Amino acid sequence: MHPRTNIIEIFSTFLQFDADRFRGWATDGKLRRSMQNRLQQTPQEVSETFWALYWYGVWQSQSANLAKQHLVAYFQEPCYWTSRKTALGFPSNQYKLSDCFQIAIAQVDKVLNGFNPDKGFVLKNYASAIFASVIRDTLRQRHEIDICSDWGLLRKIGQKRLVESLKTVGGLSPDTVSSYITAWNCFKSLYVPKQANATRQLPRPDNQTWSAIAQAYHTQTHSFIDTQTLETWLLRSAKIVRKYLYPDVASINVSGSDTDSQEWVDNIPAAGGESLLGEMISQEEQQARNAQQSEINTILTTAVTELDPQVQEILNLYYTQGLKQQQIAEQLQIKQYTISRRLTKARETLLRTLAKWSQQKLHIVVNSNILKSMSAVMEEWLQNYYSPSPGYGENKQE
Repeated sequence: MHPRTNIIEIFSTFLQFDADRFRGWATDGKLRRSMQNRLQQTPQEVSETFWALYWYGVWQSQSANLAKQHLVAYFQEPCYWTSRKTALGFPSNQYKLSDCFQIAIAQVDKVLNGFNPDKGFVLKNYASAIFASVIRDTLRQRHEIDICSDWGLLRKIGQKRLVESLKTVGGLSPDTVSSYITAWNCFKSLYVPKQANATRQLPRPDNQTWSAIAQAYHTQTHSFIDTQTLETWLLRSAKIVRKYLYPDVASINVSGSDTDSQEWVDNIPAAGGESLLGEMISQEEQQARNAQQSEINTILTTAVTELDPQVQEILNLYYTQGLKQQQIAEQLQIKQYTISRRLTKARETLLRTLAKWSQQKLHIVVNSNILKSMSAVMEEWLQNYYSPSPGYGENKQE
């Protein structure tokens, strides 16, 4: 898949499949204009993390459809990678990458409703976790449905879910739902598998069992009903349950026609948006750092401990004691250019470690601008890692 690097594209384009393979990115004109308008209001250069939190804030405060569509666009890549990984790991090959993608992206509301930035979550990572859970649960559920007969499914389903199915999917009246539930209870009480673990492929009840079910229904309701009607009710219930548990996934991955009849961007009050924008610009860097600090700290700490012991000593003298390169060279009785070369090599090793983590964990395409940002993050980490007090080692100029 060709990843997106431009902020406007990240929040205004949607992934397209062709025969279960990535085909390209489709641009939504309204979302593109919306992002262009917002970027014109923002003189600072801010990251995709900022814009993700910005649109989440707009969605949270105003429940704006525009904000949700921007976030659906933003979630395209984590949804794709999560779907790909989950599809490959699932034992059945019935469900393809595109199936998993549609299952997951339809749960954007679940992601937004559950996300809490105050707990230090990164929105993209949180979405990936939710998408993976939703896909796995759905595929397991669908696999179970696929291998169950109608009668096996009716024995496995619980009453609460059956009632929900009959009401929400079946659209049945309360009296009809009550009759179906009574018939189902009679069926479940009297039709028990003769062998253990034989529920899934349970066959149709025999005539004697149907007569017993009809008699039980009559005893409970004081109404007579023939066995054929009972069977019709139960088969209809099974069909409704399958549709409830195995819904058609309507893609929300493309918006409506790109006409100017209704500009979503016009529905967001400018004043409120600018206030939130200004507030989030000031908070964005710290929020992003706090969210990923723990994992970055772990991988960089591990990388430092794997460096040559003398290189670790050089880093310690440079950052902890604040010595200049010449002072370190004199103390260790090594040439100054050797100290400089080893410091550079150590930084390059840590930077490669951070870049590799970013590619694997965040699916970031590393370019010169990204490396520059990563280098700043790494240098800041080295300062914090080796310096016990604020400002220590700030004057190490060569």
